[in-house]
Amino acid sequence: MSTSPGAAAENIAAAWLQRRGLRLLTRNFRCKAGEIDLVLEDGDQLVFAEVRYRSGKAFGGAAASIDAKKRQRIITTARYYLMENLRGKPERACRFDVIVLDRLDPAAVEWLRDAFGET
Repeated sequence: MSTSPGAAAENIAAAWLQRRGLRLLTRNFRCKAGEIDLVLEDGDQLVFAEVRYRSGKAFGGAAASIDAKKRQRIITTARYYLMENLRGKPERACRFDVIVLDRLDPAAVEWLRDAFGET
């Protein structure tokens, strides 16, 4: 069974981030609000990462595909993650990163740290 392009992009992104020292906590966290592709730790900070893959740059490419509605869904989902996984634990700083791939190639990864400016 072959991997879908979206899953392949997530695999590339997860491995790429881990090589840069981030620790993967979970993949594809889902709740009623939506889904977060990757949840990682970067030192003492939690990172909620959205992986965007587009096979071409039509309509602005992968980065342009994250609109205000999608950002709000990711933020709401992150709140559910925090409630579910950090209950009773100290608060942690969080940020939202976007990993952009316009082709399935680790050399083509673009890492947009703190892409939502929410930290």
